[in-house]
Amino acid sequence: MAGFLYALSNYINVLKPRETALLTFIGTATAIVAGRGDPPWDDVGLAVLAILIASAAANGLTNYLDRNLDILMPRTRNRALAAGRIYPAEKVLPMLAVLAAAGLVLAWLVHPYAFAADLIGTIVAITFRKKVTCVFPQGAIASCAPVLMGWFAVKPVLDWQIGLICLLIIIWLPSHVWGVMVARRQEYLNAGITFFPMSVKPETALRLMAFSSLLLLAISVALYFEGGFGWLYLTGAIILGAILVIANLRLLRSTDSAGAWKVYKFSSFPYLGLLFLLMVLDLWVKHG
Repeated sequence: MAGFLYALSNYINVLKPRETALLTFIGTATAIVAGRGDPPWDDVGLAVLAILIASAAANGLTNYLDRNLDILMPRTRNRALAAGRIYPAEKVLPMLAVLAAAGLVLAWLVHPYAFAADLIGTIVAITFRKKVTCVFPQGAIASCAPVLMGWFAVKPVLDWQIGLICLLIIIWLPSHVWGVMVARRQEYLNAGITFFPMSVKPETALRLMAFSSLLLLAISVALYFEGGFGWLYLTGAIILGAILVIANLRLLRSTDSAGAWKVYKFSSFPYLGLLFLLMVLDLWVKHG
């Protein structure tokens, strides 16, 4: 039994459970926002399952494709594939293929638009391997797939609100992705990774991160007006956005790896997760 649980934990590790959980959460929150706090819950349930499985498949596939780079960096070399706890690595491919297919089938049942978002996001995530930057365009497209799937499950039309939500995700990416790359810059360079922000001086990347955090604050406030949110969301968006801006400005002055790591860690759930949680709570407070 212990051996089975150990093997199972390694296969789960391939699916990047923390990243998958965050993507599923923001996709779920977006579905609730699309329904103004009271969506058709059976549709939301199906969408949550589709987003969970599709995100796990996409994360697992990128984990498989990046395994040879992961083994070169101390931060990632303990991942199951990089560490050889699953050997050969191709043993995970049947599981990932089944998950990807199941995610697409469920996405189709959610809505054809959700299927398109899942399909495009997955293809972009696993095919854009020769990168110029890890954020634009592939990261931006792939990261918007879960929120689009959640939105289309309840409201299969494009409008300014979902446009701003997608823009929020896109502008959030530099603080999150570039933050960890700046914090572990030498590891990435030692692994032969030379695309942006490794291709420029750290100060250049930090200036862009600081600018993106200011833009992110502005977009989150714009969502207050476009999304019809109340004081709870607005207050939280301003506080969270201000913290991220201050952290990036401090990092711009200090340029130390510890500061970059803090920006990376804060940008994940404390910032993005709480912001989407506030959207949902605000609607429930207003209509409760």
